[in-house]
Amino acid sequence: MKKQYNTRAILTALLICGAVGMFNETSLNIALTNLMDVFQVSAATAQWLTTGFLLTLGILMPMSGLLLQTFSTRKLFISSVVSLIIGTLIAALAFNFEMLMFARVLQAVGMGLLLPLMFNITLVIYPPEKRGEAMGLIALVIMVAPASGPTIGGLLIEYLTWHYIFWLSLPFLVIGLLIGLKYLENVTDVTKPRIDLLSVALSTIGFGGVVFGFSKAGEGSEGWGSAVVVTSIIVGLVALVLFILRQNSMRDPMMNLSVFKYPMYVVGLLLIMSCMLISMSSTIILPMFLQTGTGMSVFITGLMLLPGSALSGIIQPYVGRLFDKYGPKWLVIPGLVILTVMLWFFSTISPASSMAFIIALHIGLTIGIAMIWTPAQTNGLNQLPPELYPHGTAVMNTLQQVGGAIGTAVAISILTGGMEKYLHGSSDPTKQTEIANAIASGSHNVFLFAMVIALINLIIGFFIRRVVVSREAVHPTH
Repeated sequence: MKKQYNTRAILTALLICGAVGMFNETSLNIALTNLMDVFQVSAATAQWLTTGFLLTLGILMPMSGLLLQTFSTRKLFISSVVSLIIGTLIAALAFNFEMLMFARVLQAVGMGLLLPLMFNITLVIYPPEKRGEAMGLIALVIMVAPASGPTIGGLLIEYLTWHYIFWLSLPFLVIGLLIGLKYLENVTDVTKPRIDLLSVALSTIGFGGVVFGFSKAGEGSEGWGSAVVVTSIIVGLVALVLFILRQNSMRDPMMNLSVFKYPMYVVGLLLIMSCMLISMSSTIILPMFLQTGTGMSVFITGLMLLPGSALSGIIQPYVGRLFDKYGPKWLVIPGLVILTVMLWFFSTISPASSMAFIIALHIGLTIGIAMIWTPAQTNGLNQLPPELYPHGTAVMNTLQQVGGAIGTAVAISILTGGMEKYLHGSSDPTKQTEIANAIASGSHNVFLFAMVIALINLIIGFFIRRVVVSREAVHPTH
């Protein structure tokens, strides 16, 4: 008989800590200019507060499958949340850049452990027919918390100081930890697989190199021709090829790549990666367009993007319930159509476009992503047998980070290229109206690129079908 868990309390603990962690990931972005003045550092140095966070996630996520099998659920949960609490406390007390940077790495270590753990626990404690709603709640946290970060961060910086971003987070993390200590049980089997140091090294260099290379290219200051960017990506890709060969030759791999034998998992993974790429592209480009193109303040920009982010989060649990009832196809395909149409309209915006029009488009964009994300992810993971859950979540979370880094870098490059082309043909390239038109031109190219990705996904979406989960381990279908 399957053991009964207090699923509501366990998920509450995970969601509270996950929400705070995701909020911390983006809330500091809005304070970077402020921090450059406070700590007297350059933009490239300040950017490390974001790059370092992403890099730590990129290195740790691939190891999460191994860690989930090596340590008990409670140990991993406590370690991840304590790392988040200590990191957040140090950040709140930080009096120099190095101290804040160290705190960010500790926060990223906590999130790198917590995110895969959250998915894995959900797959174990919820039966397949109820997973959609639970995954919808997780998606709510993953989407709304980072989206609200810049708005709340901007408000705190305007009326208090950047330290309060972290002071605000601390009590919630402590509450989440206390709920987890009371209700979270050890739900996974500890098999203690042999740790292959070569796999760990190749994974670290591979995923770390790729994420770092794309992150540096995405900063805009380096560019694709930079020796640092090119070297990082090439070394990372070579290490990844060696890592894949190593995993396929091992009897007990660190990251079991046999998850790719399950077609619905692969379809779900492609859709999730693309959604992350489109989401990160629009999250970077839209605020730049609103601030430089239309002259809006940081705070007003944050407020304009809040309705779409909040609404997409609110509907996630309902999307999950609809998935549980009807399966993925009737959500994913309409979601992709909405996404494609919204991106097309986004490619027509100009400095003269009304606020209401841009807010409506952003709401449509986030709802489209919400309709794809939970069904694609849950359906894909449902096809895996329980022993592959840790590996399936590790691969999915890792490639989401890679997709996000690629999306950011490509978006910045396309935007910069479009702006330069427009200003090159301008009679007065220093005029403010021409700069606004240039950023609109560059933004159009980014949204057209994202629309092409969405159209490719629409074709992939027609191959999705509901996974029927039996009580026995699911076998790959050919």
